[in-house]
Amino acid sequence: MRSTWKGHIRFSLVTIPIQIFSAINTKGAIKFRQLHKEDNGAIGYSKVCKSCDKVVPYGDIVKGYEYEPDSFVVLEKSDFDNIKLKSTKAIDIEAFVDISEVHPTRFETFYFVGPNGEVATKTFNLFTKTLKDSGKAGVGRIILRDKEDVVLLKEHKGGLIMYKLRYPYELRKMEDVPDLKEVEVDQTQLDLAQTLVASLSKPFSEVSFEDRYKEALLELVQSKVDGKQVVSVSEEEDDTPVVDIMAALKKSIEEAKAKGA
Repeated sequence: MRSTWKGHIRFSLVTIPIQIFSAINTKGAIKFRQLHKEDNGAIGYSKVCKSCDKVVPYGDIVKGYEYEPDSFVVLEKSDFDNIKLKSTKAIDIEAFVDISEVHPTRFETFYFVGPNGEVATKTFNLFTKTLKDSGKAGVGRIILRDKEDVVLLKEHKGGLIMYKLRYPYELRKMEDVPDLKEVEVDQTQLDLAQTLVASLSKPFSEVSFEDRYKEALLELVQSKVDGKQVVSVSEEEDDTPVVDIMAALKKSIEEAKAKGA
């Protein structure tokens, strides 16, 4: 596993050499190339100006911010260089929080963090054990690719998971979702629904996460490679008669119990 960033964790006077690793495995992802239908030539992309309809070279492209409709302020590379934050190669811990206080919508992506060399192992283990025993997570800031991100560090299996956090302004509000309103719920229906939930409950580790679409796609690709005829499967129409919610809940409970028997 190759690290993507090396630096330090700093809190108060304590400094811990660390390295950060991508936690996402992309090797199993299926990727496609866009091809010309007539000769299978690879498709390239050109930047075309919508005003003069000419292909624009990369060096002639600048970034513009639309502050009013069709009115732009142009920013050059030097402008962005002037506001670059100086990389300190350190994650400065600003606070320790209960992770239960951090809403799931704040999490963006995550990384694995480990010590950088044997000399850092002892201090790193002290830090991870402190987080584990206290039930806290560290909140700090890191500069990655010239951008400052707020991150949360949580102990996990002797190492650390570093979550990049979204800023509050990036999130929409649930209150903006249309047609959300409280209506009176029938208690009998609620009791049956809760019984159904209980009958279908199981540990998260026992839930199957087989990527059925990926397997079907690989099978389709292999069939094409082998020159076999691909048979399309039409979607079955749902001709299930409409039943009332009480009958549906009771039948669902019976089926769930039968599967668990």
